[in-house]
Amino acid sequence: MKHDNVGSTMTSDVVKAAYDTPFEEIARLLSQHRISGLPVVDDDEKVIGVISTTDLMVHRSGERGIHGGFNWSSLTRRARVRESKAQARNAGQLMTHPAVTVHADQSIAAAARTMAEHRIERLPVVDEEDRLVGIVTRRDLLQVFLRPDPEIRREVIDEVLVRALWLPPETVRVDVRDGVVTLTGQLPRRSDVPVALRMTLQIDGVIAVADELTFIVTDSRGGLSEEEFHGDSGRRGTL
Repeated sequence: MKHDNVGSTMTSDVVKAAYDTPFEEIARLLSQHRISGLPVVDDDEKVIGVISTTDLMVHRSGERGIHGGFNWSSLTRRARVRESKAQARNAGQLMTHPAVTVHADQSIAAAARTMAEHRIERLPVVDEEDRLVGIVTRRDLLQVFLRPDPEIRREVIDEVLVRALWLPPETVRVDVRDGVVTLTGQLPRRSDVPVALRMTLQIDGVIAVADELTFIVTDSRGGLSEEEFHGDSGRRGTL
């Protein structure tokens, strides 16, 4: 089944900074490459933090004196972090850490969930030793989730029904609208239903799956029911 991972979607040529990269150089990099953030790496190329345009705005506000006299001990942890960034002179002082990262072999769906959970726009991609190998953005992931409905429908039929479940394509009606797949029809066994639903949901571009499936044989107990044993195997079942 086609199921892109982060490595197939990421950008390998990453604009990055070192711990001691000056603030002015960071601002230049973001402006020159028209990006809204970048990872910060150590001498071993391991990601130690990230910098966003929000961090730069905090720094600029500090330069203008917004954070004038204050009692450091009276500040909350969040306020202390903000104040430190306002006075930052290099990437290490300005960055947000620890960095939220993703591995190249993780699924697109997993990366999307991580972005949503942390409310971030980009994820540094790392290898098994946490070294930077790329970066993936929300826009990159949207390119996967915005697949045309007819393309999704063809993949559900070909990969799930025909290749995985060995069923004639007309066994189940597959309707797709704005990435939501509706499966309607009768499968041979009860155990086929969760398989069909799970595999369909794993297809790139599928947002949700509506279950309108029924089954002929209840096989979850490892054998036929009494009715099925006596020939009533044509009845429809529901989960």
